[in-house]
Amino acid sequence: MRNAVNDGVWSGTWVARRLGVELEGDEHLTDLLGMALRRNPKRAHLLVSKVLGKHVPQSPAVVHGHGLRLGERVRALLGDAEAARAVVLGYAETATGLGHSVADGLALAPYLHSTRRPVAGVTPAGGFEESHSHATSHLLLPEDPALLAGDGPLVLVDDEFSTGNTVLNTIRDLHARHPRDRYVVVALVDMRSAEDTARLDRFAAGIGARVDLVAAASGTVRLPEGVLEKGQALVAEHERADAAPGAPGAVPGGQVRRAELDWPAGLPDGGRHGFTPAHRTRLEAALPGMAARIADALPDGSRRVLVLGFEELMYAPLRLAAELERTVPAEVRYSTTTRSPVLAVDDPGYAIRTRLAFLAHDDPADGPGERYAYNVAGAGFDTVVAVVDSAADTPALHAPDGLLARLAAHAPHVLLAVVPAHEPHLPERPAMLPEPLRGPAFSSYAPDEVGWLLQDLSSVSLEAPTEEREEAVQNGGAHYAESLPVEYQPSERYQALFHAALETSADRIARAVGVVTETVLTERGGTPVLVSLARAGTPVGVLMRRWAEQRYGVQLPHYAVSIVRGRGIDANALRWLAAHHDPRDVVFVDGWTGKGAITRELAAAIEEFERAEGVTGFDPEIAVLADPGSCVRTYGTRDDFLIPSACLNSTVSGLISRTVLRADLVGPDDFHGAKFYRELAGADVSVAFLDAISARFPEVLGEVDTAVKELLAEDRTPTWEGWRAVERISEEYGIHDVNLVKPGVGETTRVLLRRVPWKILAQAGAGADLDHVRLLAEQRGVPVEEVDDLPYTCVGLIHPRYTRGATGADGRAVNV
Repeated sequence: MRNAVNDGVWSGTWVARRLGVELEGDEHLTDLLGMALRRNPKRAHLLVSKVLGKHVPQSPAVVHGHGLRLGERVRALLGDAEAARAVVLGYAETATGLGHSVADGLALAPYLHSTRRPVAGVTPAGGFEESHSHATSHLLLPEDPALLAGDGPLVLVDDEFSTGNTVLNTIRDLHARHPRDRYVVVALVDMRSAEDTARLDRFAAGIGARVDLVAAASGTVRLPEGVLEKGQALVAEHERADAAPGAPGAVPGGQVRRAELDWPAGLPDGGRHGFTPAHRTRLEAALPGMAARIADALPDGSRRVLVLGFEELMYAPLRLAAELERTVPAEVRYSTTTRSPVLAVDDPGYAIRTRLAFLAHDDPADGPGERYAYNVAGAGFDTVVAVVDSAADTPALHAPDGLLARLAAHAPHVLLAVVPAHEPHLPERPAMLPEPLRGPAFSSYAPDEVGWLLQDLSSVSLEAPTEEREEAVQNGGAHYAESLPVEYQPSERYQALFHAALETSADRIARAVGVVTETVLTERGGTPVLVSLARAGTPVGVLMRRWAEQRYGVQLPHYAVSIVRGRGIDANALRWLAAHHDPRDVVFVDGWTGKGAITRELAAAIEEFERAEGVTGFDPEIAVLADPGSCVRTYGTRDDFLIPSACLNSTVSGLISRTVLRADLVGPDDFHGAKFYRELAGADVSVAFLDAISARFPEVLGEVDTAVKELLAEDRTPTWEGWRAVERISEEYGIHDVNLVKPGVGETTRVLLRRVPWKILAQAGAGADLDHVRLLAEQRGVPVEEVDDLPYTCVGLIHPRYTRGATGADGRAVNV
């Protein structure tokens, strides 16, 4: 293989023939795309761009030119006045260079790209999920927080617009923080289905914003039934046949030397923290000199040169390559390394002919692992110029099995050029944080039972009608944590159900409290510091503390902290805990798991915090009373049953509201907020609930000891079956958003108390555990549908496209 582009055979033929995948659309679509097979459990095929400069080496002028032209089209669409108010946002890792090039074409706007590399001390200005990707979580880390805070157009750039889910997730997250009335989506190819296109149109109408699309080409991918399984089998077959593909044409003993760039001091290496038009002007002025230094370092007689960028670092290598191409007689090509695992097949009709695999060399946040350079081996390059940032210039890069050694085995000459990784300027943080709030001044719990690492917002009006909140949240106009629902006031009939449920389930809950507490004491040792996730985790944390005190005379420290889906855990609360306790002693506590969203949220937030703060030792494992979703290792039971504390809101949780995170109320140095509903003291059953459970502790000691012994001997590895069930239900019921599917008795109750429910799915034959659910559903006019194969006792479905008066899944009223 010398050239994977010019063999005269379309580089998608191999996949199309074997899987029956069809590419339909503009006549020049196949000039832009080839196909390969992913090593990915979510998608079989990979559309491989020939002009992106990621997987297929290409002329840097061609790569930069495609982005420039798209940016020029966006500028023409917006007009200069709006273009000057715009911000361009590119997606990591694949589109960081494309987004930068679009910003070059737009010329008047700053640029930022998402990243998977947390940076110490930089607080994320947003984040979102790319559900089909091999590495899903994106962070937005602008040095200037005001970069995304304006209301001018936001230009979102990705290489391929396939379903629109990533764009929707991005707009939903950012619109909730900083609403704007115009978005422009830019891609090399638009491959959405008609249904996906309609979904974006509905979403745009729902948030009252205009969303335009600019693409170089459009089409669709036709996938036959069973293509995922067939593709996975094909990948497995070829990987068995060739355990180490992609190594033809080795040239042992290639030389590795450094080429000094003299990168301008203070100039960002790219858009990870923001890149302004002024930065672009400085770069343009410096490019000729830097390219000349590379040219001087090229060996005499170089005829075919590859400039190889590094994962998210695409733009600087691209511009260096383009300048080099303009000034030297050699043929210059450009591509970058990648995280993405793709099968290599040396066939002219396949887009990924060879693969070089090497270990990550930039101390990535998600740990060590393989990285790849595609279509480099066997392509006839006599010199490879590897361009990395200083964070990636590590011993691993120079190791015998590192990237440089792998390149030297396939090219006679390797030059290493290092760009300084930009270090954002960070404001100083106040040294002192306030002490925890305690009852009776804040909450109806005794002061020694829990300390709340929150700020008191009791004097602020935060409540809004449920329907109004739901419409704002789903339309992207607000985040659910920016307001509070009106507290549900239970009827006498509902209160009677609560007390009956408490009487019948007290033994069961006491056993679960004993099991989870004994498991923590056995496995964590010492004196654990219980940190409840407010507010559902707080009663459980108090009960665990009571168990330890009653049985062993040990008074465990116990605090409650805020965690917000999509925003993470309160970093200031973690900072306080790290200053007052050994992080290794902290045990996070919650009431139950559903699909495991908070489990994932906590793990990501702890990783981000520790990298940003330089603090280590926090264990993101959550201890829960009930784990019906099989999402954690430490639990009291995996049964899905009624926990009476889930039946009520603040009146069973110390009269504390759910937590609040709103920029005008919670500053960067504040704890998240919550309200203390003192006025509801007459209906408060918080302490009565705790007393009823802890009174049963002596009766269940023997059962707990037996259960713990059995549990510790079992394989408790999470299976995440709850998450898979939720994904299936989301698709079966046409919701297409796992956040609107709430599995388990506890989560279903929350839906009925705090959200706009659409329908309730109940396990056929479920008994008294659902009495309160049926009553609430009856009071709110919500249908309860019995399902035979439901893996939970019940599942609450939030109205998927809520508009007031709507009953259908599409947000419209239908006759029922």
